[in-house]
Amino acid sequence: MAIVIEPYREKHEPAVAEFNRRLREATADRDLVFSQKAIPSWLPRTGDIPVWNEFFLAVDGDAVRGAYALKHEQIFVRGKGVYQVACYHHALSEGIIDRSYARVGSLLVRDALARQPLLYALGMGGYERPLAKMLSALGFSLTLVPFYFRVVHPYTFLLEMQVLRESQWRAVLMNAAAVTGTGWLAIKFAQGVAGLRGHPGHFLAEEVTEFSEWAGDLWTKARDAVSIGSVRDANTLRVLYPASDRYLTRVRVSRDGAAIGWAVVGERREDTQKFGDMRVGSLIDCWAAPNDAAAVVRAAARALEKRGADLIVSNQSHHAWRRALENAGFLKGPSNFVFAASKKLTELLQPFDENRRSFHITRADGDGLPRNF
Repeated sequence: MAIVIEPYREKHEPAVAEFNRRLREATADRDLVFSQKAIPSWLPRTGDIPVWNEFFLAVDGDAVRGAYALKHEQIFVRGKGVYQVACYHHALSEGIIDRSYARVGSLLVRDALARQPLLYALGMGGYERPLAKMLSALGFSLTLVPFYFRVVHPYTFLLEMQVLRESQWRAVLMNAAAVTGTGWLAIKFAQGVAGLRGHPGHFLAEEVTEFSEWAGDLWTKARDAVSIGSVRDANTLRVLYPASDRYLTRVRVSRDGAAIGWAVVGERREDTQKFGDMRVGSLIDCWAAPNDAAAVVRAAARALEKRGADLIVSNQSHHAWRRALENAGFLKGPSNFVFAASKKLTELLQPFDENRRSFHITRADGDGLPRNF
């Protein structure tokens, strides 16, 4: 029977559960599953909200052979206006475990493109991952979103950063560096040198429960500084970062009584394979005029330090935010966070190579929320 792509309905839930069981049993990967419910738990479409998710399935008779999600949202393109786009995410295919279904992956992407030609994907684990390779073969334009980190507690970092301790000799060296204090000195020196490049001057940071119209005013005033960015008006921010979300902290930054920017920070979900028992804070999202980015980065870092973060991380694409991170003592690390734009979206972003320096892409974009940051 021919495979058909159709919206995920409640009647499909038992077949999706069986699809998930097959993937889990064949891969032993507990995260390799699709939503067990047809209605998204994050950003379901209700009323006229500006951003929402919907799910689609590759149906083969009574069986499900693949699935994907579309996050619909608005983006601003400098000089051109606001466009409706979609993020392609959480794509799964039975081709992962059974080569007879290898074509399902491309069927899913082509279906998504037919529904929304202005399509993008984000993350994917690097250029060499299967999805990134497939999107490149389909004509998507790919670029890395740089990764930055700052070590707050070097001793804990040296003992717990598992991804750097995979070889025995390196683990021994890191243990020695932690015990003797040489690691602390080296890390503090490197970050201190980076942090000498500039200072944002006086500013006031305060936590807020939700975003109101002051945030919308900031969006309007600063949006022409980016070549592309997801719309961050007050209404959209309240949907993405509702007051009920206790995992995220919203920081309002002001100077001389006027708001100049904001940040959203949070503690990353547990990932012991990479970070051991470290508490990892993330600068998830942010907004300000380029000249005020430094103050926002410092305010965000202070908020995470106050919460006991051992390590602070962020992905930022815009050159002003990257410079602000570097000036705050953040170091650049290897990134596997890939932005992929469809042919139609790439056309909208021309000249792509020139404009990508001022893309405003953060860890919150794509499927980065509610806790996948």
